[in-house]
Amino acid sequence: MVDLFLGKVLVKNNKDRDELDTEREIILRLQNKILMLFFGSGDCEKCQDFAPTLKTFFKKLTDEFYVERSAQLVLVYISLDSNEDQQDKFLKELPKRCLFLSFEDPYRHELCEMFEVQDLPRLVVLRPDCSVLSPNAVSEICTLGPDCFQNWQEGAELIDRNFMMNEDFDTGKMRSLTDPIRRLKYKVEDEKKNKKKRNDDDDDEDDGGGPW
Repeated sequence: MVDLFLGKVLVKNNKDRDELDTEREIILRLQNKILMLFFGSGDCEKCQDFAPTLKTFFKKLTDEFYVERSAQLVLVYISLDSNEDQQDKFLKELPKRCLFLSFEDPYRHELCEMFEVQDLPRLVVLRPDCSVLSPNAVSEICTLGPDCFQNWQEGAELIDRNFMMNEDFDTGKMRSLTDPIRRLKYKVEDEKKNKKKRNDDDDDEDDGGGPW
């Protein structure tokens, strides 16, 4: 996914329209993430209808108001608007945390050809290695909402390295949220027992506790 935008300029959909124009910025933002490419246009009625649903979907997975930590998910708007004013107007309907390519960037059209975009809206979901996870997830998002991200995560075999450790899993299934705490507690208690046992063994040797 990172390779898809290296050498390009992605713009943040915020008031200042900050640009991600260095390789380091692109990598930090996109690496080990599931990428959603939203191909749309402000003059497309179906795109207008889908925009609020997409905005809610993305916010519930990335906004701290809904989740403790943002999902490994990036949204990039690929504009097929007829002019820049129309693009700017439609961007106001999209999440502030999404990214987009500037209207002057011809790479927008290259991506359209690359993913064979014909009908709008089109939302292509990509794994971190840039392979296609879903050629168009519009209906899936409308039907399942944020729950479909778990399906994507499993399909992409995405590992949340910041919060997952091998010891927190058993045969591929996560134990309860308190399990790591309990096992840490038991680990400390076991160490105490082992230390006490070693001390008792040393005392037996000092006391000549053997048969000789």
